[in-house]
Amino acid sequence: MFGMGFSEILIIAVIAILFLGPDKLPSTMVEIAKFFRSFKNAVGSVKQTIEDEMQVSEIKQEALAYKKQLLDAGETLEKATDVKGAINTGLASLEDDIALDETPKKAPQQPQEVTFKKKNKKKDIDDV
Repeated sequence: MFGMGFSEILIIAVIAILFLGPDKLPSTMVEIAKFFRSFKNAVGSVKQTIEDEMQVSEIKQEALAYKKQLLDAGETLEKATDVKGAINTGLASLEDDIALDETPKKAPQQPQEVTFKKKNKKKDIDDV
């Protein structure tokens, strides 16, 4: 007990008997026992409080994780049920398509006249 052997406990008991005397020794032992009991209870309550606080922090972390999941699910649901946004997006793409269709197009080329007449070739000066 407390890292003491039997001989150390016996020496302490003899010294206590000599200083306190046989009449005060029992009451003093009871007071020492009460002190150790109250000390043990205090340590136990501190330990329990620390464990409770650790459990509360774990519960807080779990609650925050659930809150994040709920917010993500709410955003997903909002995107899925956002009819106005879908209509606006569709209208914007339609407007873009219409704008592309209205861009000026090149006038169609006039068909060339096809004839079977021979064309006169001009002679170059170098050929002469």
